[in-house]
Amino acid sequence: MGLKGFAEGGIASIVAGCSTHPLDLIKVRMQLQGESSAAVQPAALRPALAFQTTAAANHIHNFPTPPPRVGPVSVGLRIIQQDGAGALFSGISATVLRQTLYSTTRMGLYEVLKTKWTDPETKTMPLTSKIGAGLVAGGIGAAVGNPADVAMVRMQADGRLPVSQRRNYKSVVDAITQMSRSEGIGSLWRGSSLTVNRAMLVTASQLASYDHFKELILEKGLMNDGLGTHVTASFAAGFVASVASNPVDVIKTRVMNMRVEEGAAPPYKGAVDCAMKTIRAEGPMALYKGFIPTISRQGPFTVVLFVTLEQVRKLFKDL
Repeated sequence: MGLKGFAEGGIASIVAGCSTHPLDLIKVRMQLQGESSAAVQPAALRPALAFQTTAAANHIHNFPTPPPRVGPVSVGLRIIQQDGAGALFSGISATVLRQTLYSTTRMGLYEVLKTKWTDPETKTMPLTSKIGAGLVAGGIGAAVGNPADVAMVRMQADGRLPVSQRRNYKSVVDAITQMSRSEGIGSLWRGSSLTVNRAMLVTASQLASYDHFKELILEKGLMNDGLGTHVTASFAAGFVASVASNPVDVIKTRVMNMRVEEGAAPPYKGAVDCAMKTIRAEGPMALYKGFIPTISRQGPFTVVLFVTLEQVRKLFKDL
């Protein structure tokens, strides 16, 4: 397989990433809904022996109500109304760089590990080995692509900020340069533990489940090895990946997007702190905020990814 696997995976990933970028942008905007209330600590309770009026009791027990959630269609229409249709492709240069670094690495490594771990006699690979290969490949790919991931999240989220607070990055290179100068090189790996965890979950669930669903369909004789099989297996893989990764994705988005003011404490101390504040302020289902656009994006992304990959493999077959 060698370098060919990396090239095939990279081409398919860039095509899939660019074609589904607007859905990814809407997902990020939805995941940031209600964030301001999550970062605020609840008021301290009154001492146990203090006299408590009815008004005070109501104030203590009425926790802040999270703002109403807006659906993906409304979010998309609002973006178009405020900034124009082109705003749906904000940060696409970062998407291209991210797919080039992250997805090329993870998909190439997965193919290398799959080749090494496949039984030479039976030509089969257990599901557990596929998951293991996905975990390793996803973790390494995420570490390589984290700077582009941070830049992509910030560029996609910039439009939701007040005009005076927008970062106004011109491109992914400008974003990475400004972050390095103002926040230090370390800011490019902000949330890297979350990125690695999410990438391990996505790669293990997406690539392993696609291979497994495809093998099951062919073994049962439900369909031939063609477009129908590829679309069915890839959409099922996209659903599995969405369910597995959405909670980590929400926390990752918020940690990467947080604004750290000089001399002030950051809104979140880390991933666990972000998760706890989000759950306290918005409830546990906030970790699945943006799930509809996630599956709406992950499904088509995974379908385009694997259908393109299968076609690229045919083109590169004799190389």
